[in-house]
Amino acid sequence: MSADVIRRRVTSHGRVQGVFFRDSARERARSHGVSGWIRNRPDGAVEAVLEGPSDAVERVTRFLETGPPNAHVERTEVDDEEPEGLSGFEVR
Repeated sequence: MSADVIRRRVTSHGRVQGVFFRDSARERARSHGVSGWIRNRPDGAVEAVLEGPSDAVERVTRFLETGPPNAHVERTEVDDEEPEGLSGFEVR
């Protein structure tokens, strides 16, 4: 695995469910070549795991900090993790 590949877990809090947040994030991740997944959490947050080139993961992370037009992200938690070699991007 390339040293340039990073993995990041991003949790977005606020009005982030029911506003096409996950689908918008999936499209953004795929367009930037980022692998991983995104899911709604029972506490109302949205959690995503992103793997790919650091610049691409950073672009998707910035999107998750604002979300699509109908979302209102109040805060995000960002944690770097060890890459696992994920491929594709799925909504869970």
